[in-house]
Amino acid sequence: MKWSKSYLYTLKDAPADAEIPSHQLMVRSGMIRKVAPGIYTYGNLALRALRKLETIIREELDKRGCQEILMPMVHPAELWQETNRWSEMGDGLLKFENRNGHKFCLGATHEEVITDYVRKDIKSYRDMPANLYQIQTKYRDEIRPRFGLMRGREFVMKDAYSFDADSKGALKSYDTMYAGYKAIFDRIGLQYRIVEADAGNIGGSQTHEFQVLAEAGEDHLMVCDSCDFAANIEVAPAADKVPHLSADTTEKTLEEFATPGLKSIGTLSKATGVAERDLVKTMFFSANDGRDPQNKDLKPVAVLLRGSDEVNPVKLKNALGLVNPPLLLTDNEVKEVTGAWPGSCGPVGLKFPIYMDTGVAGLKNFIVGANKDAFHLRHVNAGRDFAVTKTVDLRLARVGDKCPKCSAGVFKSMRGIEVGHVFYLGTKYSKTMNATFLREDGSSHPIEMGCYGIGVSRTVQAAVEQSHDKDGIIWPVGIAPFHVHIVVLDPDNSEVSQSAEIIYRDLMAHGLDVFMDDRAERPGVKFKDADLLGMPIRINIGGRGLQNGEVEIILRKTKEMTKVKLESAVESVAAMVTQMKRASLQS
Repeated sequence: MKWSKSYLYTLKDAPADAEIPSHQLMVRSGMIRKVAPGIYTYGNLALRALRKLETIIREELDKRGCQEILMPMVHPAELWQETNRWSEMGDGLLKFENRNGHKFCLGATHEEVITDYVRKDIKSYRDMPANLYQIQTKYRDEIRPRFGLMRGREFVMKDAYSFDADSKGALKSYDTMYAGYKAIFDRIGLQYRIVEADAGNIGGSQTHEFQVLAEAGEDHLMVCDSCDFAANIEVAPAADKVPHLSADTTEKTLEEFATPGLKSIGTLSKATGVAERDLVKTMFFSANDGRDPQNKDLKPVAVLLRGSDEVNPVKLKNALGLVNPPLLLTDNEVKEVTGAWPGSCGPVGLKFPIYMDTGVAGLKNFIVGANKDAFHLRHVNAGRDFAVTKTVDLRLARVGDKCPKCSAGVFKSMRGIEVGHVFYLGTKYSKTMNATFLREDGSSHPIEMGCYGIGVSRTVQAAVEQSHDKDGIIWPVGIAPFHVHIVVLDPDNSEVSQSAEIIYRDLMAHGLDVFMDDRAERPGVKFKDADLLGMPIRINIGGRGLQNGEVEIILRKTKEMTKVKLESAVESVAAMVTQMKRASLQS
């Protein structure tokens, strides 16, 4: 493609609402333009990157026996009501009525639609295994869309669904897709980690995220410094490298003491001289996660943590068996259920469930609120002074926590962008939607399912977020809109123009995608735009170089420049692209 024939307009400055480098660069390079918050038009260069990624996805899934279909973006409410996700998904599901008063939503995900599709056809164990996928636009009504394609409302996604007769087959399908995802992200040429994760509203008993590593990543990852274990902080197991135990394990007599003005762990620690990690704080949540709008019951639960720890809402959600993370009680609600305002509350005397974090289990004779304003209790002990409903890991993991996989490692912190997610769903949807089949013995059984997603548009921006510098994008060769960017320095010079045209055509004859800047612009402008657009290889062709029979080849990633003879330029560049592709697979 030639710039003079293209629809491409770059910007010197990024818009004010572009907060992270990839968003800024994709707008400045003309790859995306905002239509409304979280909704974008893709320019030709962005679309080329998307299509290349889609090709990689199709090739890897097709070779593993998957078949592509296309489902609608508009879904009838009845399907979502079958699984109760019409209410569970909350406001993220954009709902509307047609002219006949029938309720619909825009597809945020397609588990219901695909389950409805297969339940009409799969009747026997002989019909499985099957794996169907689509590449489709989705819509989620994000409360605060931001970061361009990273957290948009409308986005492009690949979602696949496997169907098997038993859990053994389903887990085999899971492993096949897991390997397929590795091949996809390896071919793109991204640095990524596979991490354990929470299934969220999708559901399922086994799930992994594919996270592209980037400083601006929204997800916080805990990664072992000695082995390959990695987990999203939402589910990362929290355990001290050295167990933290109270020095004195003899249970002492319970005492009440006045604590006027001491309403936080910090002030209580200073006043008592007890370290925050040896204090115990009590937090209050509602086990009613709002799935049933008619049920307004508070369902209070207490959560005990060490004073230095923070509650992990996803772990608490899972411990309580909820679909959504529980809501923290308001100050008035805490007063209603405990008799005291927050800061003076504790577990002693409570008449509702108490969940204790494992970090508290090693503490004896600790201090908690007395459920009496401006008073606390010291020498409190679990079991003797209050009953624990369940002791479970409820805190956020931290740097230095023990790796659950190896004995030597501890957690270090990294940031990631979730670009892929694989779920083993089991029978969550098939049982609810009556998608059953007949086994060999004639008995009926719900289909075992798996679900596998890749954020196509998000992955393209994640590649930019991971690979850029102060001058612009550095595209990985696997999804670069073009492999080569030819800069014609003297377009009015017939020898330069003819030489550029020959190289342009010969490179395309070698199967390379080539972009040529043939504008009547100053070289400095062209160089800046070339760096901004970020194609892997740039060729500078100018009159001065041709006097010596040479052209310049510049690698975008390293900015290394090599002068080669005009007649060997095409072969040199073709070899460089081949080497880049090999290197991305080996990294």
